[in-house]
Amino acid sequence: SILDGAIVPWSGRFSSFRRQTLRDVGKKFGFDLLTPINKMSTKQLQVILYGTDQAVRFSYESQTTDSRWQYTNTFSGVIPSLHKNFVETDSESKREELRKFMRETPCNSCRGRRLKDEALSVRINEKSIMDVCDLSIDACHDFFQSLKLSETEKYIAKSVLKEILSRLEFLKNVGLNYLTLNRVSATLSGGESQRIRLATQIGSNLTGVLYVLDEPTIGLHQRDNAKLIKTLTKLRDLGNTILVVEHDEEVIRNSDWIVDLGPGAGVHGGSVVFEGTVSQILNNHKSVTGEYLKHHNAIKLVKKTRKQKGKLLVKGASENNLKNIDVEFPLGFMIAVTGVSGSGKSTLVNDILYNALSAHFHIISERPGKHRQILGVEHIDKVIGIDQSPIGRTPRSNPATYIGAFTPIRELYSNTELAKERGYTPGQFSFNVADGRCFACEGDGVKKIEMQFLSDVYVICDECKGKRYNSETLSVLYKGKNISDVLSMTVDEALEFFANIPAIKRKLQTIADVGLGYIKLGQAATTLSGGEAQRVKLASELSKRDTGKTVYMLDEPTTGLHFADVQKLLDVLNRLVNLGNTVIIIEHNMDVIKNSDWIIDLGPEGGDKGGSVVAFGTPEQISQDPGSYTGQYLNRILRYGN
Repeated sequence: SILDGAIVPWSGRFSSFRRQTLRDVGKKFGFDLLTPINKMSTKQLQVILYGTDQAVRFSYESQTTDSRWQYTNTFSGVIPSLHKNFVETDSESKREELRKFMRETPCNSCRGRRLKDEALSVRINEKSIMDVCDLSIDACHDFFQSLKLSETEKYIAKSVLKEILSRLEFLKNVGLNYLTLNRVSATLSGGESQRIRLATQIGSNLTGVLYVLDEPTIGLHQRDNAKLIKTLTKLRDLGNTILVVEHDEEVIRNSDWIVDLGPGAGVHGGSVVFEGTVSQILNNHKSVTGEYLKHHNAIKLVKKTRKQKGKLLVKGASENNLKNIDVEFPLGFMIAVTGVSGSGKSTLVNDILYNALSAHFHIISERPGKHRQILGVEHIDKVIGIDQSPIGRTPRSNPATYIGAFTPIRELYSNTELAKERGYTPGQFSFNVADGRCFACEGDGVKKIEMQFLSDVYVICDECKGKRYNSETLSVLYKGKNISDVLSMTVDEALEFFANIPAIKRKLQTIADVGLGYIKLGQAATTLSGGEAQRVKLASELSKRDTGKTVYMLDEPTTGLHFADVQKLLDVLNRLVNLGNTVIIIEHNMDVIKNSDWIIDLGPEGGDKGGSVVAFGTPEQISQDPGSYTGQYLNRILRYGN
């Protein structure tokens, strides 16, 4: 029923006004708030969702005052109301919340083809321009290479075909052969977008240019790394300089010059540990990177004996390029879903499995991708997706609030003698409450300067000097430190400071356990990297009480992580699995893949040539499968250790 939360966008904050409004609409159209949705007529549902032009007599009675009034008006409906809020709101977070209830549907007129029938009627070798755009880059290259043209047509098309084929060749060389030409740019990963821009530069034949690339190997299978390195080398040989921020071992080994920063992360970093050639870094014992390149600190293969706790079976997965496949996910394991780029990994794990389980557990999500059914859901009680998106979008969000450590810290300060004398509650020490925060910056510690067409700039507040609180609140001390001093501590420092406060120490310990002891408690969420944000989320999960029946899903969690950080990530993931949970990872990193309990390898290629299960089993079993590209690289690692 409506009262039980059938209208999801309104159920969380079902105000008295909305309840009374729908009550009066129901009186006119023959339903009440307790009527089950499946008992309502089509017309009644139409009125609720899309409103009515008929006049409705409304009566409203305030729950907090004696106010009451009556009026006659039309009812706009849930969907028009949500759309109006979406268009008119200035809040990006509110718009993001409303976007969860929206989805794109193909245009009824052109059926998603974008062009008029007149334009689509023009064909070359029986294909319209949109038919060609629907092809993968591989298939498109084959189409233009094998075009059947008359002598006159060949003469006209010669220069055009040369340009088309060369540009498609560039895209193939940077490992994007699986993409379709009409792929929406917003759906591209950061690595894919970067490689497309790289392909355009190769075609320009410019020289004397400094190119800066940030982890171009993101999303690339080991098989495609060689193509990318060859492309970068070609760009360098044209007379350019290529500056690459990278953690991939092959890229590092193929570099002419290495600049290694550190020695640690955060406050423990910021120095140049080494600069020189590959051969020189191998002889530098101070460089953590060098030690990993020598495999002295290599991520070891840990033998585990875990017992399967049931299984999830996805039947008939056929979204995008998936070939109506059945895929089994054994529970209680760390599962790596592997395969070349575009083989269907994200479609299977994110679009189908995660969205379907989210819908089952009533978590708002996108509509699941095409599949017949999922069996074995009774073996789990929760699904959690942990990605590298920010833990907050403003400086107000920070690790302490996200992990839940700030609440007991505020309670501790409210129990000090001075706080009790003044009658302070824990809210006094919150920068979200007006009582204790700085009035000038409203607890942000910074002021935002809008730069119109440029990104907003944040400057330190003149009034509180970045401390967030007013002077009265800052005068309350615990062990000689005020609340702002605590927020400026690193996690490691705070662990020592609160060593005798179990409620705080337990929360902070989980952040230290995921290798983030160097970040500050009050560090703005906007300054955390994607890998750091993901590990804060993992720490949050570790701090919660667990039933051992949770499925965690991660999409390329090693993105942006150094070899040393990958080891810390593996330690955390193994802790989750040791508690009885299941971890499903989409991954290309061989250190993670070799340490998984089970591998599901998709392919064999990307795009139309992918979407099948190539192999499944333990890492040892996959390494013996000659048809698996992942198995070929895994075999080398398991046999030789590199």
